[in-house]
Amino acid sequence: MKLAKLLALDTYTVPTISAGFQVPGFDTVLSFIIRLFFIVAGLIALLYLLLGALAWITSGGNKENVDKAREKIQAALIGLILIFVVLAVVVVMENILGIGLGISKPIVFPKLVTQ
Repeated sequence: MKLAKLLALDTYTVPTISAGFQVPGFDTVLSFIIRLFFIVAGLIALLYLLLGALAWITSGGNKENVDKAREKIQAALIGLILIFVVLAVVVVMENILGIGLGISKPIVFPKLVTQ
């Protein structure tokens, strides 16, 4: 009888531990991932633009190398323009419809430790 009483789960309480912060919701995580994508895409486009400029400088006047460098620069500029256009469309749609991905919301850094 004592063993059955010791194993009774209805009397057992699970201890709770406070981590000091709240787990963010799915919408916050999705917004963070999309913002991170735009930042990384912009940095990659800028890096590709700089590589094209460096290739142009080091081409030595060779027509083929200059054309390759020009194509890199054009591709990087088109990429940057597309990033800004998509970002602008998303922000306008969020402001007009009132729904969206949270891109136009201010960035809020969570407090990790509450006092």
